[in-house]
Amino acid sequence: MRGRRAKWMRKMSAVTSPFETPAPGPAAPHGSSVEPPPRMGGEAAAQPWRQQVHGHAAVRFARRAGADRLTHLAHHDPLRVLFPRPARGDIPLAALVNSSGGMVAGDRLDIAFSVGAGARGMALGSAAEKIYRSPAAACEITVTLEAGAGAWLEWLPQETILFEGARFRRCNRVNLAADAQLLAGEILIFGRAAHGEDLTSGAIADRWELYREGRLVWADILRMEGDLTRVLHAPAGLAGARAMATLIYAGPDAADMLSVARDLLPVSDADLRVAASVVNDVLVLRWLGNAPEHLRVAYGAFWGAMRARLARLPATLPRLWYI
Repeated sequence: MRGRRAKWMRKMSAVTSPFETPAPGPAAPHGSSVEPPPRMGGEAAAQPWRQQVHGHAAVRFARRAGADRLTHLAHHDPLRVLFPRPARGDIPLAALVNSSGGMVAGDRLDIAFSVGAGARGMALGSAAEKIYRSPAAACEITVTLEAGAGAWLEWLPQETILFEGARFRRCNRVNLAADAQLLAGEILIFGRAAHGEDLTSGAIADRWELYREGRLVWADILRMEGDLTRVLHAPAGLAGARAMATLIYAGPDAADMLSVARDLLPVSDADLRVAASVVNDVLVLRWLGNAPEHLRVAYGAFWGAMRARLARLPATLPRLWYI
């Protein structure tokens, strides 16, 4: 299974940007806005024709008749939501699919995932998100997560692959009830190693905001722009890492779980560095890795162990994670 996964990641990492191989496409699908071909002459002539998309998806699970059930669903091209059958003893799962194959200048995705009082649910990306080189406007993803009283919410997107010259903004905004539990995270990959590419330029702003009972308790932002080589290779920056992962756990027992999390983390070495801390009852973990595939395996193993410890759920992730 790991061999299949490694082969898939090499293919995904080698995909080219539409701005590297521009070609006119078919008529815009529903939910897309078509930019007309640029006029000849001047700088505008160098801009390739493309489609601009604005997709959205909204999913809600709630407790009904003694079971966790889907109570709201809305999605709009290019986003689609599928519902794979969860493993025995596991919780309802919503799988997000971006049918556009990636994002580029001006594209936007809005995602809302909520779990009602006393319910449990998980949302998972179906594949890595590719952020192509953008000559002008940034693409943007906005994620809103909400968990009611006594709810358990998991948000596990797959990798975000940043192509050379990518311009990308993302905001993850979380709203939790006083005793709700959240396990959420993300993985960033800097450049396409299989394509022989390093991430040297672009603009990245990746932000988290976590509110409990309407009060901001934790915020975090990764912002890089211009000469990214300096930041990615600085000893006080990312020290040459090709991938970075974040995992947060927010719950009434977050501070007590710090020692447990550290025991579950792999030992740091030259290829993978890991650390954990607690801020305002939010457990925050970071991974920095030289090999994205190695980081992903360690990240998934830790996630499985944490969900088993925190919520008595299976220690394995959904099958989509391993494909």
